[in-house]
Amino acid sequence: MYSYEDRIRAVKLYIEYDFSAATVIGELGYPSYKTLVAWCEEFQAKGDLKAVLKRRPKYSKEQKETAVSYYLEHGRCIRRTVRMLGYPSRAELVKWIDELAPGERKVRITSGSVVQFSQEDKKDAVLSLCTRDTSAKKVANKYGVSRGSLYKWRKELLGKQGERTMDKEAKHELGDKATLSAELERLKKEVHRLQMEVDILNQAAEVLKKGLGIDLKNMTNREKATVIDALRNKYSLNELLTATDMAKSSYFYQRRALRRADKYAALRTQITDVFKKNRGVYGYRRVHAVLLNQGLKCSEKVIRRIMREEHLVVPGKKKRRYNSYMGEISPAVPNLLERDFHADKPNQKWVTDISEFQIPAGKVYLSPIIDCFDGLVVSWAIGTSPNAELTNTMLDGGIACLNSGERPIVHTDRGGHYRWPGWISRMDAAGLIRSMSKKGCSPDNAACEGFFGTVKIEMFYTRSWDGVSVDEFIAELDAYIRWSNEERIKLSLGGLSPIRYRQCLGLLQ
Repeated sequence: MYSYEDRIRAVKLYIEYDFSAATVIGELGYPSYKTLVAWCEEFQAKGDLKAVLKRRPKYSKEQKETAVSYYLEHGRCIRRTVRMLGYPSRAELVKWIDELAPGERKVRITSGSVVQFSQEDKKDAVLSLCTRDTSAKKVANKYGVSRGSLYKWRKELLGKQGERTMDKEAKHELGDKATLSAELERLKKEVHRLQMEVDILNQAAEVLKKGLGIDLKNMTNREKATVIDALRNKYSLNELLTATDMAKSSYFYQRRALRRADKYAALRTQITDVFKKNRGVYGYRRVHAVLLNQGLKCSEKVIRRIMREEHLVVPGKKKRRYNSYMGEISPAVPNLLERDFHADKPNQKWVTDISEFQIPAGKVYLSPIIDCFDGLVVSWAIGTSPNAELTNTMLDGGIACLNSGERPIVHTDRGGHYRWPGWISRMDAAGLIRSMSKKGCSPDNAACEGFFGTVKIEMFYTRSWDGVSVDEFIAELDAYIRWSNEERIKLSLGGLSPIRYRQCLGLLQ
């Protein structure tokens, strides 16, 4: 009754186009509902349904055109188009664009997954946005970015003032392109001024060693001139003079003064040489004394200023750590010196003690005998243990230096080293006089404690001892003590070293 083609047409309308049975029958005028169902079952049973029916596409042609149109009219952003329409996938949208609008899809050159735009590109885009006579969307399309990115760049470059300038109300008030351009120029000048102030502060911190919180008004004219010279290649002179509140005549005066030859150039070199030659431990008074001994007369204030400018700084003190007290292991003797460390001649009053030097390689101990007459280290012993052998060896060396009839007072603290039988027997055999400080009273032995402080400040704390062995440290400490005796000057001795002082007095050959 019905041909094969009639049956196919009815089944296609019913299955492929999802028409209801009543619609199909109304459109074609045939068949009955039961017959239409039977035809569908027949095709499915024979397997001919796939051969005769084309699968209906998921999206219609109108949906494709709608998606591509939205993409082209709203910033050409695939992600936004998919999010707003709810279809299709990004890959499928790309195919639709290439199919319906060839060459219109935006292609970006990326580094990794991030689009790269230079600072100049951003400035040009923001300038076009601020001076546009068209929509922001078209400006964004021109530079291949979204409107959101364009407004973000504007905020970064112009700040809140620029953001307010471009809102709808301000745009209405400003009116035309000329007013917008004027506002943009004002904002650029403001940014330029603020950047110049930042550069001035950074330059002051770098060149003048000032903190970043320095107040420009408190800078001297010389400092301002130095900063201005450093920034002349970036900013105009008038801008810098206005920012630093400096008169042009003052600037050129200071500029000539800065270019004038330094009359202390030779003195600077001499002061630096003296400071470095003496282990970097001489303050301006000792440097002044050395220069006087060399026949060079100059003011202490000048030396102090030059040392400050050249950053020649003597290191500070650190806390004493070692303590040799071991208890009352033998009767104590009285304090005969009573903090009177003045001596009228050599080998009249000696002071001694032990000090610890802790380095990464281990601990080293120094035991010296100091002559109160001029601070000469008469004898010393250096070892890795604060034992009786250390102090006894030092004492034997000191006794060997005595002339006939000399019996100095040997003042110590109450450490166990000076109360053991070996120490006491050596003192008695040489006819030396024992004296001891009060318990835990370091000022009673201030002369020796002062020597230890000087050694640690000038030699120990001024450098790192990483990688230095114990033997190397002992050799360095021994060399320092010899230098202290032979070369290190003392202001109390008239700017002479202890050995040189005794030679001048005829006490040494």
